[in-house]
Parts: sequence; C-alpha cells; structure tokens
Amino acid sequence: MPDNVILSTERVVLEAPTDRKKIGLIALATDLTTERDFARIIPMDHAGVYGTRVAFTNPTTPDNLRKMAPEITAAAELILPGEMLDAVCYSCTAASVVIGDVEIATSINKARPGVPVVTPSGAALNAFFVLNVTHISVLTPYCIETSLPMADYFKFHGLNIEQFHCLGLDDDRDMARVDPDTILRAALETDTAQTQGFFLSCTGLQGVDVIAELERQTGKPVVTSNQASAWALMNHAGLEQTSDNWGQLFQYSLPYRNQVVSP
Repeated sequence: MPDNVILSTERVVLEAPTDRKKIGLIALATDLTTERDFARIIPMDHAGVYGTRVAFTNPTTPDNLRKMAPEITAAAELILPGEMLDAVCYSCTAASVVIGDVEIATSINKARPGVPVVTPSGAALNAFFVLNVTHISVLTPYCIETSLPMADYFKFHGLNIEQFHCLGLDDDRDMARVDPDTILRAALETDTAQTQGFFLSCTGLQGVDVIAELERQTGKPVVTSNQASAWALMNHAGLEQTSDNWGQLFQYSLPYRNQVVSP
C-alpha cells in the first residue's frame, strides 16, 4: 500500500434525517421509460425513486408476463434494505393484469410489510373512479393476445370499453420507441361520442408525452400507465403536483377505494 494513503483526521458530520420521501420501483429488465417518466412527474426535490429490476424475456405474451411472478418478492427485498418506504410500484401494466393486482401486492408485502403497493392497472382504475369516467377508449402497443386480458380486466371492474385498439408489437423495447405523434394519432382514432376518457396502456409507451395535447384536442381526461402510477405513489407519499403537463388527473386525490380485486 502506498505510504501516502492515510486515515483523515477530519471529524465526519452526518446530516440529520430528512422528510424526503422514499418511493420504491420494480421495473422490468427491459424497461426504457418508467424511470424517465417518474423523474419528470414526481417532484424529486421532495422525494427519491429507488429502483430495482426484475428479469423479463420478450416477446411480451401472457405466458412470459406470468413468469415474473415468482421473482417479485426478491426484487422488492433489494430496494433500500432496512429503510422505510412510502410506497412501492410494480411497473408493468400487462403483467399486473395477468398476474393480478392482489397477488403482486401480496408478493411485495412479503418483503415490505405494510407498504402501499401501486400497480399501473390498479392506479388506472382509481384514476377513472375519481374522474367519474365509466366509458373509456383504450390504446395499447401490444399484440391482440396480450391486450385481451386487459379488456377483460376493465370490464370486470365495471368500465365500458368504447374502442380498444392495439399497435401489434410484441417487444417492449420497440414499444418504448413508438414516437409520440404516432401515439397521439392512434389515440385520437379511438375517440367516440360515448368516450369519456382515454387509457394509454404500457409503462414502456411514451404516453405521458401526449397527455396535454390529447386532452386539449378532445376535452376529455387522459390516463396513462406511468402517469397514473406516479399519481398514486405521490398520494401515498403526501406529495403534490403543480404542473399542468400531466393531465386533469392531478386535480384529484387517490380515493379510499384503492384496493381492487383481481378477476
């Protein structure tokens, strides 16, 4: 060892604990979008988002999505061990529908007892509840096989689907590269006279980039996977959103009706 490497004589002073909120994130190994969206929506001067990854192999099919279920508890254990978290998000909409909101919450709570768990699908249900929307148009980037369970999920929870369009992709890395203009045009094609609100599914999709413009053109509220998840996480953590960029949803608080039952 070099003889000029020594222990400093400076007394180490640690900062006092702060009230900075700690939000856990479990993202797919292939996710290119969630962290960026959360960094834009969640006020990072008052919170930190601490992420881990769960293994996932494309194509994005119901069978491959189910394969993540046994890995969720271990992933939750890796988020700031020993630290208290204000909420944890499992960031995959299609997998939340296929595996089930309740099963995912149970798996995470095995590692983080008592911590509120957010899924994009459950957050979307709560969003439509507070927005008083019962007739929705849905756009997904998935193939039809992966989209069908989501249609059943929303119907099971009492929502009427006016239009349900799929972009037909089966690789979530491609879903993350769909340009916002394409998303906007495809979403506008789902609008009907009966449509009260839109859901843009998939945490990989750049849906948050079109919220403001889609609401401006239609006058109807827009809910996306990452926006709804961030909204629910912020409510659990007691954080406020003052920006108008992320839609009408942020005018409302998370309802007490925040537990859903999987079909």
